[in-house]
Amino acid sequence: MTLDYLYNSGFGMEFDGFTIIIDYYKDSSDKLHNKGLVHDYLLDRPGKLYVLCSHIHPDHFNPEILSWRDKRPDIIYILSKDILIGGKAKPDDAIFLDKGEVYKDETLSIEACGSTDVGISFLMNINGKSIFHAGDLNNWNWCDESTSEEIDEANRFFLSELNYLYQRSPSIDLVLFPVDKRQGSDYMKGDKQFVEKIKTGIFVPMHFGENYAAANNFKQFAEQHGCKFIEINYRGEQFEITI
Repeated sequence: MTLDYLYNSGFGMEFDGFTIIIDYYKDSSDKLHNKGLVHDYLLDRPGKLYVLCSHIHPDHFNPEILSWRDKRPDIIYILSKDILIGGKAKPDDAIFLDKGEVYKDETLSIEACGSTDVGISFLMNINGKSIFHAGDLNNWNWCDESTSEEIDEANRFFLSELNYLYQRSPSIDLVLFPVDKRQGSDYMKGDKQFVEKIKTGIFVPMHFGENYAAANNFKQFAEQHGCKFIEINYRGEQFEITI
């Protein structure tokens, strides 16, 4: 497969015969609006096109995606149910999933898992391989500004959702997960807990904005725990991945 980094938590995934675009916020060009891998390539790529969105936050969901049906009437939209509840989409716009619900067809299956913010995360099974996109699932402990009680609560919440995921898939071939320096001095806590709990084949950082160096700092810990780590260095970067 080819993994395309778009921006923030947005990725394209290219497989033989189909494409997945997930958590589109902006296209990969950092200079021109609506230019980059999505508009110049992925929307025209032959085969099935799946467009996924984990939740309603504007850095994960851009309503523009719903207009892509004008160009690709065959798009299969799979969106978190909070987007429907929040009035950002209509019932006939998409397939809407809540935690525990599953979409499945002859190409793939997608289970909606939990989040420690709004919406869901995605556990996908494609050709017998597992791919996880965390959405906003993370240990959101803002350790330099939160109380000890708030930190403990965030930790319990995350470990509960992590255990839910572990029960469904104790090992995952490809993981896309937030590594967000804005959290402060312990910003990699959730990442460490994830790879310690779930055997991860390949780890890809996301949700870091423009702070590539901070995201890539997780490489050493990930590799010490048996993961292959994908360093991302610019928008539009593409990776050939074997899982």
